Amino acid sequence: QVQLVESGGGLVQAGGSLRLSCAASGRSFSSYTVGWFRQAPGKEREFVAGINWSGDNTKLADSVKGRFTISRDDAKNTVYVRMNRLKPEDTAVYYCAARHAPFRVVVFTEDNRYSYWGQGTQVTVSS
Repeated sequence: QVQLVESGGGLVQAGGSLRLSCAASGRSFSSYTVGWFRQAPGKEREFVAGINWSGDNTKLADSVKGRFTISRDDAKNTVYVRMNRLKPEDTAVYYCAARHAPFRVVVFTEDNRYSYWGQGTQVTVSS
């Protein structure tokens, strides 16, 4: 079992930055693919960013390319999303998710491919 806890959300003005963290406990995070998803009110949950077990493959949604980056620090059992040049349309609850996938290059973008989920952290971008 892996427990995931997100942090780093908050209220920020358009153009600002935030860094979200996804901390894992229960077992080592190093063999897990991790994805970030978000869900805005009245909308379906959507993929934002993902990183494979080794960190050598990442994927970003088109809507955040050039603004968001994802990274991992397995020594800290944590995956980060750095969000720059935030827009009001980035407002959502952000969730991290994990799937045990050692030695896999692929980064899953479908939420049903992930086994473990955090409780989410709210990001609000004011205009």
